[in-house]
Amino acid sequence: MKSSNLQKQPPNMTDYEKEYREFSLQVPERFSFPIDVFDKWENRLALFWTDGSTEIKLTFNELKILSSKGAGAFKNMGINKGDKVLVMLPNIPEWWEIMLGLMRLNAIPIPATTLLTAKDIRYRLSAADIKAIIAADEEAQKIEEAVDMQGHAPILIIINPSVSPLTKGGIEGWCERQGWHNYIKERDKADANTGKRALSDEPSIIYFTSGTTGPPKMVLHTQASYPLAHIITGKYWLDLRPEDIHWNISDTGWAKAAWSSLFGPWNMGATIFSFYKKGKFDPALTIEIMQKYPITTFCGPPTAYRMMAKEISAEKFRFKSLRHFVAAGEPLNKEIINIWKERTGLYIYDGYGQTETVNVLANFRCLSVKPGSMGVPAPGFIVDIVDENGNIVCPDTEGDIAIKIKPKRPVGLFKEYFGNPEATEKTIKGDWYLAGDRAYKDDDGYFWFVARADDIILTSGYRIGPFEIESVLIGHPAVKESAVVASPDEVRGEVVKAFVVLTEAHTPSDALKKELQEFVKKHTAPYKYPRKIEFVEELPKTISGKIKRKELKMREFGR
Repeated sequence: MKSSNLQKQPPNMTDYEKEYREFSLQVPERFSFPIDVFDKWENRLALFWTDGSTEIKLTFNELKILSSKGAGAFKNMGINKGDKVLVMLPNIPEWWEIMLGLMRLNAIPIPATTLLTAKDIRYRLSAADIKAIIAADEEAQKIEEAVDMQGHAPILIIINPSVSPLTKGGIEGWCERQGWHNYIKERDKADANTGKRALSDEPSIIYFTSGTTGPPKMVLHTQASYPLAHIITGKYWLDLRPEDIHWNISDTGWAKAAWSSLFGPWNMGATIFSFYKKGKFDPALTIEIMQKYPITTFCGPPTAYRMMAKEISAEKFRFKSLRHFVAAGEPLNKEIINIWKERTGLYIYDGYGQTETVNVLANFRCLSVKPGSMGVPAPGFIVDIVDENGNIVCPDTEGDIAIKIKPKRPVGLFKEYFGNPEATEKTIKGDWYLAGDRAYKDDDGYFWFVARADDIILTSGYRIGPFEIESVLIGHPAVKESAVVASPDEVRGEVVKAFVVLTEAHTPSDALKKELQEFVKKHTAPYKYPRKIEFVEELPKTISGKIKRKELKMREFGR
């Protein structure tokens, strides 16, 4: 693939060492993302939304007007500063409008996926003392079920997902739902409310964690820690400029949507692209969308990249405008990065962070990419590997990923686990915030992921991280995806087990199991090979696409 003029443009950060050394994020006493960031971009294109047949394009000014009237409507309904509001919408244009409207009031949005069950909703109602729920009409029934069983009576606000932001009062034939406010109608008759600045340390947004290692926790961010600090994400890792059109395929209920579908791009004045489609991820359609629309930068989870690389033929990878690819959510296998580079001429720049942080570690365009690495610390963060006592370890020594919080706490770190001070305290060790992930750092300062702390496999005295084995397996032509966990063994205590999803061209067999075992022995230390292999149709995943290794492990141990 030939390099386009866009690809030849220098990155926003050209001298990493200088930028890292001199970076300082100034936090004002008071801050409002809509007022201080969003509104200033005025007539530039803010949102490019399509479902494949209808296209909606909204400028920053147009979304300012809509979200200000939305804020006025929320005020009229009884939503005020500090009220927690569950926003359970798919990626329809109203999601962006509503998020901005709530932020103008300094209410606290809690984005949630539409995949939540009534049980999930009840948990959130109870845990967060939610004042209001905003949802599409197709989610209303399970919300009503959750509310009835909870005995809590939040304000209920409904949106028909077929309605565009420019439609007045809903669509013909849509019946009103008793007990619900019609957002479109309420917005259209409301006075505009552009909002007020809050103290920078006041709450701005809450995300529930994905629950891969236990019950979901509420991650509370301030006005500065997400809305403002995601300039680090947008400027350095996403490498965005005002002329860019950025597509992030994350679910709106995942914190990655805040990273790459809200604060990151709009801090840089870039256009957010969104393609609306119900159902599972479709790799062929995703490639088609990349070809059809003027998208310049793309962000997706490793699962998506693996499926596209494994299922779509090389000749399909022809993109006119795309200049930059990034991945996050869990580590991306170096084999996939190399395939992508061969087919497109571009690296996938893997990045690392959490619901609790903005971008913390990343491969940046101004530095050499080490495929499979998490990259180096982002400007604004001191990151290292520490032992069980909080002491920095030597290079190439496994330990805990730690972020320095003393004497100065980085701006892009969450405030607390809301309502759970014990969980917050457990993340602190001396001068460090512990991310809960294991890794090592090489002599060049690049970080290499090993595993979630509780995913480590202990077998016959060896400590084995699942990611290394999964990365080897993905390099075999028969393997579409895999998940590696511990499995009980009478002799060794635990052994390595691999759950493997095969490509369409291959079928399960004992011979293939043996072949995969020998393949792993050949490409990594022989003791790490999976003594057990189980072929499965699919892997259990969170709403954000992360593999639920905990669920597979519990299945093995009968818990």
